[in-house]
This record gives sequence, C-alpha cells and structure tokens, in this order.
Amino acid sequence: SITPASASICVGESTTLTASGGTGYNWSTGATTAAITVNPATTTTYTVTVTNAAGCTASTSATVTVNSLPTASITPASASICVGESTTLTASGGTGYNWSTGATTAAITVTPATTTTYTVTVTNAAGCTASTGATVTVNALPTPSITPASASICVGESTTLTASGGTGYNWSTGATTAAITVNPATTTTYTVTVTNAAGCTASTGATVTVNALPTPSITPASASICAGESTTL
Repeated sequence: SITPASASICVGESTTLTASGGTGYNWSTGATTAAITVNPATTTTYTVTVTNAAGCTASTSATVTVNSLPTASITPASASICVGESTTLTASGGTGYNWSTGATTAAITVTPATTTTYTVTVTNAAGCTASTGATVTVNALPTPSITPASASICVGESTTLTASGGTGYNWSTGATTAAITVNPATTTTYTVTVTNAAGCTASTGATVTVNALPTPSITPASASICAGESTTL
C-alpha cells in the first residue's frame, strides 16, 4: 500500500508517498526507499513494486494531482491619489482574498497618508494561493498663496492679485490666469483654487478692502467781494 493513496498539491509544492507491506521497494522514479518525496509539475501516478521476505512482488500506485495556482490580480494595478483622498482596490482570480491590511473582502477602500503598496493573497477552489500587490501613490497638495494676501484700495481703484504654488489657477471670478486685476465696489474676498502637476488642489483667499472716498466741501461754496476786499474759504 501507499500512504496517502492519493494526494493533491499545488504547483511548486511537494508531497511524501510512503509504501509499506514488504521488505523491499522499487518506485517508478527509480527510488528504492519506502518513502519518496515528489514535486511533480503535472498530475502524475507513481507506482511501487513491493518485495516481501520470500522474494514475492506486488505493485500498487498512488496519483498526485497537481492543481494550478490562481492568477491573482488587482484593479487598478497602481493608483495615484492626493493627500486625504481614498481609492478602491479590487482583487480577482480566486475564491478567497487576504489583504495585507487584514481585510478578507475582494475590494478594499484605502486612504493612505503616504505612498503604500498593498498585497493580497488569493486562494482558489483547490486551496492554492498566489499573491500580488498594487501601489497607491500619495501626492502632496499644492501650497497656494496670493500676493498681496490682502489689499486696501479706494472706491473706483483697482488692484492686481497674483496666485502661486501650482500649475493651474481657478479664481472665484471665473478667471484661470495666475494674476487677476479687480476693482470691486465694496470689500470683497477673492478665492483661488490652485492645481499642481499631480492634479491635486488646494484653495486660499485674499480680501480687497474698499475704502470710501472723502466728501470734500468748501464754505462758502461761493463768495462775492468787491475789488480790494478779501474773504476766507
């Protein structure tokens, strides 16, 4: 007899077959020990001829079934997010999933603070496993600024606000240039959303204070004097 009578392994694994019932053993592999360890690439039947003390022989066989590994994959294979954002990674290729986060669902939603590689071990119906990973790159937010940070003008005047810190600019006025010239009638806060090369955004604002003009007057508004006289205004 051979123990086990049949075995099931995954590609790359090995198993031990042990023959009994005699004093001599001759395997189809050429081995002459009672036990052999095999790691076939495909399903294989191993035969042993057993000899007893009287020199009589008998043969038996055991089949080692080799199961393929799952083809583990993660969608997306890589992801790029901005600080504070999250993304969903979905594993496929098997019936069971074990993530490096401890999750056991096919899909996980992650919000890493820094660039992180997530690994999943996928198990198929035969119990064979394979692993793969996906890297989530975390991009820094831009540091937006407006020059000047605040401005003070008089009614009727204008001022220029210049944004920096990114590659794209979207003002609350609708302008998409780095610099805008404004002449508000009343005190107004202007906001700009700055986008960097990674597509991450951040916003900041600048207030333009509008000061009223003085109301000048002269008393008297007009005067009439005779030649040689004087008056006070």
